[in-house]
Amino acid sequence: MEADVLIAGAGPVGLALACALLQHGVSVRVIDKAPGPATTSRANFVHARGSEVLDRLDALTGLPEESVRAMTITTYAGDRPMMRIRFGDPGLHTAAPPMVISQARVEARLRERLAELGGRPEWGRALVAADQDADGVTAVLSDGRTVRSHWLVGCDGTGSTVRKLAGIGFPGVKVSERFLLVDAALDTTLDRSGTSGWVHPDGMLGAMPMPGGQWRLLAYDPAFTDDKPGEEQIVERMRRILPERSGGLGGRLLETSWASLFSVHRRLADTYRQGRILVAGDAAHAHAPFGGQGMLTGLGDAENLAWKLALLAHGRAGEQLLDTYEAERRPLATQVLRGSTAATKVNIAAGPAGRFLRDRVMVPVFNLPVLQRWATYTTSQLWVSYRRGPLGGRGRRPRPGDRIPDLACERPDGTRTRLHAELRGRWAVLGDRDLFETARRRLGEHVVHLRPADALPAMLVRPDAHLACTGDPTRWLDGALA
Repeated sequence: MEADVLIAGAGPVGLALACALLQHGVSVRVIDKAPGPATTSRANFVHARGSEVLDRLDALTGLPEESVRAMTITTYAGDRPMMRIRFGDPGLHTAAPPMVISQARVEARLRERLAELGGRPEWGRALVAADQDADGVTAVLSDGRTVRSHWLVGCDGTGSTVRKLAGIGFPGVKVSERFLLVDAALDTTLDRSGTSGWVHPDGMLGAMPMPGGQWRLLAYDPAFTDDKPGEEQIVERMRRILPERSGGLGGRLLETSWASLFSVHRRLADTYRQGRILVAGDAAHAHAPFGGQGMLTGLGDAENLAWKLALLAHGRAGEQLLDTYEAERRPLATQVLRGSTAATKVNIAAGPAGRFLRDRVMVPVFNLPVLQRWATYTTSQLWVSYRRGPLGGRGRRPRPGDRIPDLACERPDGTRTRLHAELRGRWAVLGDRDLFETARRRLGEHVVHLRPADALPAMLVRPDAHLACTGDPTRWLDGALA
């Protein structure tokens, strides 16, 4: 085999998966049909769970300092403020911050981390064919070369070639007409400590501060029907919309760096696995942009899949463990799709009933602090638990499958550390030496022994910071690794 895992797609999900696998000692190759890295991106927000994943990949360094901490959303009708939502620490004990930062910059940091681990993306190499057998997958690339690997993972977006070659269905529906997107400098007095949005009969408008002094403008514009408008046409359309919908508060459009348009579709793959071929990220689920859930969910896919592939690659688990990837991640994607679709429909409501519900009912309700805490909690994805999945369980909290916070811990030599900093491609045993040795015999060298600063039950924590089990891990390992 030329690699244990071949990854198609060098976006955030593919890069995160490659980094995680290399941390586990699994060989990878990453190919991408693009000639080089993207310099622009639609995604521009990383919620707390996404920051946690990057931290566990040791790829968070520098990003919080570069990001904008825009933790409020103010909604206006013209120049009149109607609602102000404040986002913050949802009380779930994370050291990883939510960040306003472009996907392109996140990808750049992941490429740096990949290089540190000895990997690199292979640009300009598209996947054109893939055949699998009992032992692996033979992939044919656009340059005529073939690559033999144990597993092929498609992280190649909504138009995924991997998904199509595997024959995995991707049903869905169109949720909205066109949105305009422009990254630009503004002559404005808008507060850069948060996002501003406007409700308007012609469609919503949003302005989010970006690093480097720029703003991201997003406008719903179903009336814009040009078939294939260029960037100049999109910018001119936004130049007219900005003062009309913001009542002048949005200021004046100056120099632009990027312009695009898109429609929102909701799609979910029929399955995440077909034999030795798997899909993750946008190749498995397509989201509306509201709530910043797309990249976030994809990063979670990558981290969940990595440790399971690693155990198979090292011969320590049976293939049924890989079935738990879909069992744990697809229900979450279904839930996220419902939420992001509902948010889209609220934002683009055009009829009198929809506008009344949004402007007269939801706006006052979301000014309540309890609802603002709920919004932070929901979008963070720190609540995600797999307790109802095949690796989960019942009993006292924390239950198997629950997220374990970034606990203060000590190493055996007494030095202080954080739980999540110690994971980074490893399992963690919080308990006595005998339990640690039991776990290491079954899981190999990628296990660390820690003592929590506070009194807690003995725990085996998965590399993705979810609880495997409490107490003696033998029974859980027997079931999971069978």
